[in-house]
Amino acid sequence: MKKDKLTKEEKRLEENLANSKDWHKWGPYLSERQWGTVREDYSPGGDAWNYFSHDSSRSRTYRWGEDGIAGISDRYCNICFGVALWNGKDTILKERLFGLTGPQGNHGEDVKELYYYLENTPSHSYMKHLYKYPQNEFPYKELVEENGKRSKDDLEYEILDTGIFDNNEYFDIYTEYAKADEQDILIKITVSNRSDKPAPLYLLPTLWIRNFWSFVGMPEKPSIKKEVKNGVPYVSIDHIYVGKYNMYFEEPSQLLFTENETNMEKLYLQPNDHPYKKDFFHDTVIKGDFTKAKKKQEGTKFAPMYKMQLDAGETKTVKLRLTNGSLESPFDENFDSIFSERVKESQDFLEATFPDSDNESLEIQRQAIAGLLWSKQYYNYEVEKWLEGDFKEFPPSPSRYHGRNNQWQTLRIHDILSMPDKWEYPWFAAWDTAFHCVSIALVDANFAKEQLLLFTKEWYMSPSGQIPAYEWNFSDVNPPVQAWASLQVFQIEKKKTGKGDVRFLKRMFNKLALNFTWWVNRVDREEKNVFEGGFLGLDNIGVFDRSNGVPGGGILEQVDGTSWMALYCLNMLEMALEISLEDDSFEDMAMKYFGHFVFIAEALNTMKEGYKGSWDQHDGFFYDNLILPNGEAFQIKVRSISGLLSLAAVLNIKKEYLEKLPRFRKSMQWFRTHRIRTSKYQVMEEFNEGEDVLLSLVPKERINILMNSMLSEKEFLSPHGIRSLSKVHEKPYNINIAGTNYSINYEPAESSTRLFGGNSNWRGPIWMPMNYLFLDSLREYHSYFGDKFTFNFPTGNDEKMNLKDISDEIGTRLTHLFKKDAKGNRPIHKLHEAYYKDPYFNDLVLFYEYFDGDNGRGAGASHQTGWTALVANLLADIE
Repeated sequence: MKKDKLTKEEKRLEENLANSKDWHKWGPYLSERQWGTVREDYSPGGDAWNYFSHDSSRSRTYRWGEDGIAGISDRYCNICFGVALWNGKDTILKERLFGLTGPQGNHGEDVKELYYYLENTPSHSYMKHLYKYPQNEFPYKELVEENGKRSKDDLEYEILDTGIFDNNEYFDIYTEYAKADEQDILIKITVSNRSDKPAPLYLLPTLWIRNFWSFVGMPEKPSIKKEVKNGVPYVSIDHIYVGKYNMYFEEPSQLLFTENETNMEKLYLQPNDHPYKKDFFHDTVIKGDFTKAKKKQEGTKFAPMYKMQLDAGETKTVKLRLTNGSLESPFDENFDSIFSERVKESQDFLEATFPDSDNESLEIQRQAIAGLLWSKQYYNYEVEKWLEGDFKEFPPSPSRYHGRNNQWQTLRIHDILSMPDKWEYPWFAAWDTAFHCVSIALVDANFAKEQLLLFTKEWYMSPSGQIPAYEWNFSDVNPPVQAWASLQVFQIEKKKTGKGDVRFLKRMFNKLALNFTWWVNRVDREEKNVFEGGFLGLDNIGVFDRSNGVPGGGILEQVDGTSWMALYCLNMLEMALEISLEDDSFEDMAMKYFGHFVFIAEALNTMKEGYKGSWDQHDGFFYDNLILPNGEAFQIKVRSISGLLSLAAVLNIKKEYLEKLPRFRKSMQWFRTHRIRTSKYQVMEEFNEGEDVLLSLVPKERINILMNSMLSEKEFLSPHGIRSLSKVHEKPYNINIAGTNYSINYEPAESSTRLFGGNSNWRGPIWMPMNYLFLDSLREYHSYFGDKFTFNFPTGNDEKMNLKDISDEIGTRLTHLFKKDAKGNRPIHKLHEAYYKDPYFNDLVLFYEYFDGDNGRGAGASHQTGWTALVANLLADIE
C-alpha cells in the first residue's frame, strides 16, 4: 500500500509526473561510445567498426550523438559535459573510453577500462561515478596486440591483466552531480592518488555543444563564451534549442576553447578553415603548447584545465556548477550542504525501496540501480535521413539502400532509452529493454511504463506490427517479452502503491495485439501453431545460425519460438483479464488469447501421424523440429533452455477472476467440454467449480520430467543458477544436414564461435533474464499446486522442496554471484580476486552480461547492468 510519508526523491518523481518540475531535463544521457555504431556508419558495405574508429573519434564530428566519460547532457544531447584526463605520459588525451572493436577482440567487442556506477537516483538529483585512471602510459597497443594473438579458446586479455594497476599506480576519479533544482546542477570531481609516490594529472572538465550546424543547419550557431562578473569567472552558453546557461568553475590553470568540428586536414588531407577543431585540446595538452589556446575566448567546446601535482595518497577536489541562473557565489557553504542533503536523500530513498535488505544486499542493489539509471542514453536515429545522407552534393553509396535497415524508413527516434551497456551496446535491443523495465519499476514505475510504451509507437513499430529488434538488424526477431514485462511493471507498482495502472495495460494491450498478429502471420508458415522465429535472442544456442536461413532450405520449427508465443498468449490473456475487471468488453479478447493458447499447447505436445513433434518421449525433452523440402522431418536433439522454456508459459487464473468474469468462465468450460468430447489434447487438466484454473503449456507429467533435468547438477543446475545448455553436451552433439556436419558443445563462459560478432554465448553460461523468467514461472506453478507439488532438490537428493522454496534457492544461488564468500571473494570477480581484495576495489561490483556456468565468473560485457540489474529484484524477493 502507498506510504503515508514520501521520501524527498519520491516527491521529486511526483513533481516530474505532474509536470510541475522537469527533473528529467538533465541526466546521464551521454553515450559512452558513439564511434563504431551503425548510426555513424556511412560506408558502402556497412563496416561500422572500421568506418568510424576510436582513433578518429577525437578528430571527427559525430552526426547522431556524442560520447564521453561520466557525462551528462540535456534530454536531446544539445549541451554535453564530461571528464577528460591526461597523466603526462599517454599518447592520447583521455576524452572517451577505449575498447576493442568486434573484429579486434577474440570474443568480440570489449571495453578495456575500469569504471563503476556507484549511485544514481531516478530524478538524477544525485549521481556518482568512479573511473580508475592509470598513472603510467595507457596500454592501448598491448591490449590490441595481445587480444589479436589470442584464439577463441583463450580468455580475453583485460586491462587488469596488463599490470598497469599494480603498486596502486593510478588515480581514482570520482565524478558527482547534485541538483540544487531542475536546472541547477552542482558538479564535484574528486581526484585521489592511490600510489605511494607523487604523480601529475591534467583534469579537463569539458563542456561542449553537439554539432548540428555542419549537417542540418541551425538558425544561429550556439556558443560558449568567457565571462567575468563581480570578479567571478564563468562561461555563458547560448543555445537556440535549450536556452541560456552559465557554467561556473574554480580558478583553473588554463582556459581552453575550440569548435566541435571535424579536423579535415588530419583525416582527409583537406585544408581547415581555422585551427580550432574537435581535437584541439588533445594536440594542445599533449604537446604542451598553449600559444593558440590563449587567443581563443569562445567556441562550441570548452574546458577549464587543472594541472595538478598530487602527493602520495593525496586527494584534491574541483567544483563546477551548470545553471540557468546568474550566481554571485556559486561555491559558498550551500554548495556542500546541498551535496550532503542529496547524498542523504539518495540513501533514504534506497532504504525505503529495499526496507528488508541487509547492508551487503543493499550495497549490491545500490550499484545495480545506479548502473541501470546511469545507462539511460539519448538515442537519435532517423533511418530515412541516414540512408539519404545530409549533403546532396556528397550522397552516400547507393548500395546502402539495399543494405542494413533499409526497410525501416519509418523509424525516427529522438528519445531517452535504457541501454543494455552504454559502451558495448550503446543502442537498444527490444527484449533487453523489456527486462530493464522490470528493475526500473522498483524505483521509477512511470519511466518503466514510458519505455515499454515507446516501442509500440508508430515511429518505432513497423506498419506491419513488427517491433524493431536492435540497431545492427532491426528486422531480426527478439523474443516477444513486452507483454510479460508490462505485467511485471503493473504488479510492482500495484504492490508499492496499492493500485495498478489499468490504463497503461490498455495502451500496451492495444498495440501489442498488432505485434501478436505480426508474429502469427510471419513465423507460422505452416499454420500449425508451431513457430519458427529466427535467432530469438538466444544467439548461438543452436547448431547453426538461425537468423541466416536453415541448412538444406528447410523449415525449423523452434521449440523456443513456440514457447515464446505461448507465453505471449498467456500474457495477453492475463492483461485482458486485469482490464476486464474494469472494462468487461475486454472479456472477448481474453477469450481470443485463451483459444490461441489452447491450439499452441496442442501443437507443441501432440505427435500426429507422419509428423515428428517437439516432444521426445524417450529423452523426456522438447527439441527443435527440422522439416526438409522433401517432407523429411527430424529432431535436432540439443538439450538447451530452448527446451526448458516451455515451462515458462504458465498462468494460474484465480477463482476471483472467474467469479467476476462469467462470460470468460463459460467460454473456458465450453472449450474443455468440447475438447473432451472430440478427444482433443487437454490443456486444463483440472477445472473445478470455485477453484483456480491452471493454464500450462506443459502437462503435469512432463513438468515432472523437465524439472528433473532443470534441477540436475549434471545438466542445467549450476551452483550459480540455471545454465543455458546442459552439461551432457560436454560430449559434443553432432548432426549432418544436407551433407554438412553441424555440432554444439557445452561451453561454460565465452564462446568459441564467431556467431553474432563472437561476443555472445548461450552455450552454457548463466543468463540473469532467463533465470528470472524461470523463477517467476516456478512461483506461478506453486501458487496453484501449493506444497503438494515437490521435487528432489537437486535431482538425486533425498530432500524434497516445493516450487516456491526451489525458486528461492535458485535465486539465492544467483545473488551469491555478487556476494562475498567466506574468503571475501565474489564469484563474478574470480579472474582478478587479488585486485578486489584491495580496499579501493573491495566494495566495487561489476554487472556482467552473463556468468560462467561452472564457477560463476563474469563474462561478456562488463557493464550490462540493464538486465543483470534483475539481481536487485531477486534480492528484494528473497530477503
